[in-house]
Amino acid sequence: MKTTSLLREAAVSVADLVLPRSCIACGRELLMVEDCLCIPCLCDLPLTHYERISRNPMADRMNSFIEEGPYVYATALFFHINEYSRITPALKYSRNFQAGRYFGAMLGEKIGKSEHLRNIDCIIPVPLHPFRKWERGYNQAETIAYELRKALPGAHVRPDLLRKRKSASSQVSLNREQRYLNIKDAFVASPKCRSVNYSHILLVDDVFTTGSTLAACYNALKKALPNGSARISVATLSFDEEM
Repeated sequence: MKTTSLLREAAVSVADLVLPRSCIACGRELLMVEDCLCIPCLCDLPLTHYERISRNPMADRMNSFIEEGPYVYATALFFHINEYSRITPALKYSRNFQAGRYFGAMLGEKIGKSEHLRNIDCIIPVPLHPFRKWERGYNQAETIAYELRKALPGAHVRPDLLRKRKSASSQVSLNREQRYLNIKDAFVASPKCRSVNYSHILLVDDVFTTGSTLAACYNALKKALPNGSARISVATLSFDEEM
């Protein structure tokens, strides 16, 4: 184990000489012991701590869209503010899978200690439209979901239970109600949902803004699952509290 660690450190040192790594938030060159964030940015990471609070602003926003069912729990690792707002775009558009794994592991550790997010046995990443996934080559939500699984023993990642059947138009200029109307019918649950036997499903995405996308996913799943068969909660890397 010690030999493996020394070899990894040596490999990182050589790689940093050839192609120096930079902090995903502030851009400063990283030291060998740093990963994705420099130590100052890591220390100042604006954590939400929503895994400790069952009713929080993110969950309230999510529940404002919900058509039926119990209060939906929701959590995010950090607030989508200042230089930290660069994190999720780096994962989504720049193929920074290391960032997805790094922050996904941090989120998983938080969720694993949460009282109201216990007993998660299924993780469903928010799907991309097939053309968008083909164009991009990956789904960032899946990267996060598979990392979360490592921290949640017994949980299964099921990207096959939900699909995006139509590509919604740009949502940038829309308010929260318009965004939901724009996307509410974009997702459809698989017929497999009728026969699943999960007790607590976690919907996962990279960022929570208005909550319209995750609410559309929630409502599609809730209609397809056997009545009262599972609680559905939500988790993302970041939460934009200004939306």
